[in-house]
Amino acid sequence: MTDLSTYRNIGIFAHVDAGKTTTTERILKLTGKIHKTGEVHDGAATTDFMEQEQERGITIQSAATSCFWDGHRFNIIDTPGHVDFTIEVYRSLKVLDGGIGVFCGSGGVEPQSETNWRYANNSKVARVIFVNKLDRLGADFYSVVDQVKNVLAAKPLVMVLPIGIEDEFKGVVDLLTMKAWIWDDSGLPENYEITDIPADMVEKAQQYRETLIETAVEQDDDLLEAYLEGEEPSIEDLKRCIRKGTIALAFFPTFCGSAYKNKGIQNVLNGVVDYLPSPTEVPPQPEVDLEGNETGEFAIVDPNEPLRALAFKIMDDRYGALTFTRIYSGRIAKGDTVLNTYTGKTERIGRIVEMHANSREEIDSAQAGDIVALLGMKNTQTGHTLADPKDPATLEPMVFPDPVISIAIAAKDKAGTEKMGIALGKMIAEDPSFSVETDPETGESIMKGMGELHLDIKVDILKRTHGIDVIVGKPQVAYKETITKAVDDSYTHKKQTGGSGQFGKIDYSIEPLVSEEGETYEFESVVTGGNVPREYWQAIGNAFGKMMVEGTLAGYPLVNVKFTLRDGAYHAVDSSTMAFEAATRAAYRQSIPKAAPQLLEPIMKVDVFTPEDNVGDVIGDLNRRRGMIKNQEKGAMGVRVKAEIPLAEMFGYIGDLRTITSGRGQFSMEFSHYSPAPKNVADEVIAEAQARKEARHA
Repeated sequence: MTDLSTYRNIGIFAHVDAGKTTTTERILKLTGKIHKTGEVHDGAATTDFMEQEQERGITIQSAATSCFWDGHRFNIIDTPGHVDFTIEVYRSLKVLDGGIGVFCGSGGVEPQSETNWRYANNSKVARVIFVNKLDRLGADFYSVVDQVKNVLAAKPLVMVLPIGIEDEFKGVVDLLTMKAWIWDDSGLPENYEITDIPADMVEKAQQYRETLIETAVEQDDDLLEAYLEGEEPSIEDLKRCIRKGTIALAFFPTFCGSAYKNKGIQNVLNGVVDYLPSPTEVPPQPEVDLEGNETGEFAIVDPNEPLRALAFKIMDDRYGALTFTRIYSGRIAKGDTVLNTYTGKTERIGRIVEMHANSREEIDSAQAGDIVALLGMKNTQTGHTLADPKDPATLEPMVFPDPVISIAIAAKDKAGTEKMGIALGKMIAEDPSFSVETDPETGESIMKGMGELHLDIKVDILKRTHGIDVIVGKPQVAYKETITKAVDDSYTHKKQTGGSGQFGKIDYSIEPLVSEEGETYEFESVVTGGNVPREYWQAIGNAFGKMMVEGTLAGYPLVNVKFTLRDGAYHAVDSSTMAFEAATRAAYRQSIPKAAPQLLEPIMKVDVFTPEDNVGDVIGDLNRRRGMIKNQEKGAMGVRVKAEIPLAEMFGYIGDLRTITSGRGQFSMEFSHYSPAPKNVADEVIAEAQARKEARHA
């Protein structure tokens, strides 16, 4: 029986380039999992095993690995930092118990760090903080600690202080033991000595230790009372209090170092063991019914309870589809039959593997607390629950954002078209924020995703991983349409030829819908007296809802409409479901243009980092892109400008930003909301849609 108190399911997350993957590499080296450390900038990192990751030096997929430290088992997930791939961070946080938030010592709290921190807050994940890259020019540990307080509104609990900075960085002061850890210049993590604190740091270390103790003992009334009476708590008591506060999200133990130079990693690993929760110490997962409502039952982390497991990621490789699964309760063994509560079908578990980045170790069984990959799952998708067929239950599912950008894509030849269909199917299973539709008129495949880089990587995967030559169209914005005026109207569908005819009359009103639940369509019938028999109501409501897939302005989906069936008439012989559906479709085409339809465009939250000298030019450029500047924040390294800008104006922005800032600017963006498009923009989009339609019919 495994002791779950020695398990730590953790994720490493941060902004692009803060050093998450390098930190993971150092952890694997220190824990003996790998013998030669791979570097991100050489494209040789263990967890960055996709060609695209190695070339670009960024993490795209979250990778899972496990290792051991101080008698504890770590299941680690290294997540991407780029905003287009936050879906990976979100779904990883969903199944983790704790995390390491990595911040760059010179860049500090960067735009994407905020998004990831917010996700972690929403998922109630306990974290320790690692301020990395203290050997870099411009690094400032104390400034980053202030940013964590001010920008993230979080409470960092400083556990170590840096000794030296930039080129002089050589170690840390451990505030619990009041000893200095000094590494030599060999770059080997094990080459360190524990000595007395440098004389010039003693006073500062004492001040910080006092703050540390005061914050920690607030978690225990007896210790607090004793401390106020002059009795200092033991290190054991302090660790217990820090653990309690960390798990309660009252504060975040904060460490520092340089992953690249192998300094300070041991302290972080000790912090994970000492302060982050085991699977049994986090609130159990709520169970829900098929409608998504909580049932009041919970998946208790216990191998002897019925099976509850969540598939959080699908990855396709040369051995077939791997289903990454977090087991919350119960156990699974090779050959077991489990129930997928989403599909209602049972599946047989072929093999169970423990992942180490892209290599694997086969095991016979796994239990509550484990994160494993299953082979042989045919119909299981991301977010599905696997349960005991004799005792089924569903875990809270994952919610994924709608894509905001699309491109048309076609294979260059017929053989490629068949291959592309299979490849796209696998890619959709792997990434729920990516979808593909076929344009019914042109037959083109339309890929939809979260941003330019997201789709760029997908095209790259098609070309290189699957060897398909593709032609790629221009990026398209996912516009929507809505109505701004209420309309009362009536329509009669009448077809009387020899034999049985068709008849259906509907009197109705359509109006703009304001929904707090975020619904985009509502149907209501207030018909009395049986003028339209009840059995046709649902067909009418459904037919109108189906028509909303294509608006009347430019063919984009129609949203936020309420359709009320007020009255009508039917014929005892000629009326049918089909007749009323035909009446509804014609009513849609007749009345939507009368309801003052309006084009909506996606607005993005944009966060730009620029050196101070270029702020004026950057803001001028954002204004030209119809941007609304929300605020500016001056930092040690430059200025952050936050703005809201239509997605249509952001294509190719990274190139322009680099030109303006001589390559030093960075930006991140994420979807914010839909907003009415100005008339000149709407006219242009509608004209383009019209031209496309005419070209198809020509």
